[in-house]
Amino acid sequence: MSVSTKPFWLTPAVVLLLAYGLVPLIATDYWLDAILLPFLALSLAGVGLNLLTGYAGQLSLGSAAFMAVGAFAAYNFHLRVEGLPLLGSMVLAGLAATAIGVVFGLPSLRLRGFYLAVSTLAAQFFVQWALTKFGWFSNYNPSGVIDAPAIRVAGHTFDTPTGRYLFALSVVTVLTLLIWRLVHTPTGHHFIAIRDNELAARVTGVPVLRTKLLAFAISSFVIGVAGVLWGFVYLRTVEPAGFNLDRSFQILFIIIIGGLATIRGAFLGAALIVVFPLLLSRLGSFVLGDWFDSGVLDLSQRIVLGVLIVAFLIVEPQGLAALWPRLLQRLRQYRQLRSSPAAPAASASGA
Repeated sequence: MSVSTKPFWLTPAVVLLLAYGLVPLIATDYWLDAILLPFLALSLAGVGLNLLTGYAGQLSLGSAAFMAVGAFAAYNFHLRVEGLPLLGSMVLAGLAATAIGVVFGLPSLRLRGFYLAVSTLAAQFFVQWALTKFGWFSNYNPSGVIDAPAIRVAGHTFDTPTGRYLFALSVVTVLTLLIWRLVHTPTGHHFIAIRDNELAARVTGVPVLRTKLLAFAISSFVIGVAGVLWGFVYLRTVEPAGFNLDRSFQILFIIIIGGLATIRGAFLGAALIVVFPLLLSRLGSFVLGDWFDSGVLDLSQRIVLGVLIVAFLIVEPQGLAALWPRLLQRLRQYRQLRSSPAAPAASASGA
């Protein structure tokens, strides 16, 4: 009876209260621009990929491609449709990413595992090639790099770091809550059934083909919106190089380190991915001084990150999300032992 659901509901509420009330008051512009904005965008992308890979069991290596589709689609909708609000452009951009995701998700009807990953990898190369080849997507800008439009919602302009942070936080909160609600519906149960045993799911009446495509569609929508946040809110520019293959692997590492099939795992993994290079840079500069330049930092980051991924896969396959409940359980057991010192004495006297 000691276990209750109160902390389950309280923790997200407290986190949101701090995110909306305290962070804008104490965070500097550097923290907002360099840490919190990429953290929010990558967290949302991680939530989208975790829905597809963690819950539905469909491995994808084309997340950055869907982010690019979302960013460039939002730019073109905003540029070419007169009077279309930014939120409308974001929704249409998410739908454009959904369409591309469903097209490249069609092989999932026949392929699984590594073969499906290779198929989705084709999306990464095709989208990046198309955005570079056809100048229409970048409004025929010679460099291919376009400035993101100002963020305006209901007549208000969010042009400060705090404003952009609150805008990104609101988008991430709404979509995350919708995904959390989805995974607790029969559709979410169908995702898990297909992940655990596709044949058994088919026998029990789960529409496997439709459910797989639905997983690709919803995941691509969320990742497409994350691409809009990455280009419009964080980078403030939209270019194909910002959505390369490294970005796809980065999002995959986020859900592996954070924990598959858990919403909070995407946020924990994104926090580690964003903060880790900064900590490594400070530590390397303190230990090695000027010898620790940007090239050494990048190489060291890749090595240490690879070691961390292997370590998590071996020691804790469920990621960072499983460490917190385990720590709470250990503390609970420790308190129970401390609160009942008479138990060993009673057993000894009985003997």
